[in-house]
Amino acid sequence: MTQEHPDASGPQSPTPAGSTRKRKIGFVAVGGVAILLAVVGIVQRHTQYVNLAHETAHNAIPSVQVIFPQPGPDERTLSLPANIAAWYQAPIYAQVSGYVKMWYKDFGAKVKAGDVLAEIDTPGLDAQFAAAKANLNVALARYKLAQITAKRWKALQGTQAVSQQEVDVQAANAEAQKAEVEAAQHDVERYAALEAFKKIVAPFDGVVTSRLADVGDYVNAGRGDVDAHGNATELFSVADVHAMRVFVAVPQDYADIISPRLEADLSIPQYPERTFRAHFLATASAFNASTRTVTTELTLDNKSGELWPNSYATATFHAPGDTDELILPLGAIVFRAEGTQVALVDDTNHVHLVSVTLGTNFGTTVQILRGVKKTDRVINNPSAGLLDGQEVRIVKGTPGYNMPSTPPAAKKQEPQKPVTPTKSSELEEGDDTRAMPDDSADASEAGARP
Repeated sequence: MTQEHPDASGPQSPTPAGSTRKRKIGFVAVGGVAILLAVVGIVQRHTQYVNLAHETAHNAIPSVQVIFPQPGPDERTLSLPANIAAWYQAPIYAQVSGYVKMWYKDFGAKVKAGDVLAEIDTPGLDAQFAAAKANLNVALARYKLAQITAKRWKALQGTQAVSQQEVDVQAANAEAQKAEVEAAQHDVERYAALEAFKKIVAPFDGVVTSRLADVGDYVNAGRGDVDAHGNATELFSVADVHAMRVFVAVPQDYADIISPRLEADLSIPQYPERTFRAHFLATASAFNASTRTVTTELTLDNKSGELWPNSYATATFHAPGDTDELILPLGAIVFRAEGTQVALVDDTNHVHLVSVTLGTNFGTTVQILRGVKKTDRVINNPSAGLLDGQEVRIVKGTPGYNMPSTPPAAKKQEPQKPVTPTKSSELEEGDDTRAMPDDSADASEAGARP
């Protein structure tokens, strides 16, 4: 009987059903997790896309800061550079040529009208003066001889000794010699006047502000002191400083403050803690075509002599303001081809560019004559690319830098500052505004040049 052996390659015993079920559950779980992760990723990407689109749309709207037009100041203050000049100031030149013999007044010397400042040695002029006097004597001698001759010929008139023609010739010769005497006399007087110019004298009471002549210097007639380079300068300068003139160039925007009652507070560098009050004297009544300013002249007393000519000063003017006017910062103004405009924001946060008319420039702010109202929301510092009708987003300003101004309804009105009244003793409407401030001064000084 043959024994059967099992074949090694034959079928094995079947896998238990529990193992197969577990494997399927694992596949399903893995697939579910993968699907869940995919769904979560898609949802997150969609959310991020929506957020990015929303943020992009939000950032596409320009952010602006708005302000409200403010009332104008109740007092306008204007500070301008000013030059202090002497009431009179005269450079003194030589009228004769020669050498400085001696000078008698130095810098800062107080002089009276007619005081001798220097003497000039003029040997050439002295010789010409002596020659002129000698020529006069010669002319007188000839005239006397011509008179005697004419008288003798006149006595022989009507006789056979002389003709009428000869008598007339001698009479005419006497007249010609008389004219020669007169000419010689005028020549002597001219040289005598030049001799008087050998003494350089002060033209008026004042102070010697410069002395550019020294002993031995050569001076030229009408040109003053001639140095080694041929440049001519005055010998002396004398200034009358009992009162001072103050010259200020007032801009056209502020020309309305100029009147006979105008006053200015002067700040001078050498007196930092003091203020000098200057009063209106005159104005040019015409603007400089280059600077659009008008030269305005004021005056102040200087009997103590503490103010010096050609000093620099800062003149501060105070004038009443108009609180009914509206002002805006200069940064809120837009300058485009359409003209001067401002950007307003309506209730729907959309931009409207409106044209405005500017008034007085106050430095950092400017007066708005037409175009805006007190309740308008104005964009401060608008960008160059801002368009009409564009939507904007309003943001708060930076504290201490660009905080928006409060609307007019919320702003508290401060009491107006009183304007300093003009003293009744000062210039009135009908007074001559060019008169000297010193009552004792001569009225002819009113038209003196600065």
